[in-house]
Amino acid sequence: MAGLSLEVWFNTYALDGIQTPFSKYAISTFTEQNFNQLLNDSKYRLLVSAEDIYIRGYVLVNMESIYESGQNGFEIDKLYVHTPFQGKGIGKSLLSEVRRRYGEKFWLHTWVHNKSIEFYKKYGFRDVGRYAFRFGDEEIDNRALCYSGA
Repeated sequence: MAGLSLEVWFNTYALDGIQTPFSKYAISTFTEQNFNQLLNDSKYRLLVSAEDIYIRGYVLVNMESIYESGQNGFEIDKLYVHTPFQGKGIGKSLLSEVRRRYGEKFWLHTWVHNKSIEFYKKYGFRDVGRYAFRFGDEEIDNRALCYSGA
């Protein structure tokens, strides 16, 4: 999980090169220890897409995180698909499984320049506003996207 997370994170957010703060954040966040803590925390759910021994993607759900009110549902904390498998239905399949297991209302936030925004809109997410992501002393402009059923 950590390796896939690092690959997707750098390919998404380090478009102009790798800066020290980005590197420190990613290396300290996407660790085996952090994933083990998440797996042992009852508010998180993890679904993995794999073939044989190869992880293709995963979705991490935070059942207790809300955006503005509970009516937006739970949070998709991460939806990461290994770059060579993006556009092959893995993200869609993971979100469909989230809907089947946990319900039809959920939200996520993503960087305003993330190319996945188009994927989310095609899936049925609505842009519901700005979300400020704190990164050190900076505030990174994100969009909050909500899904509320087919």
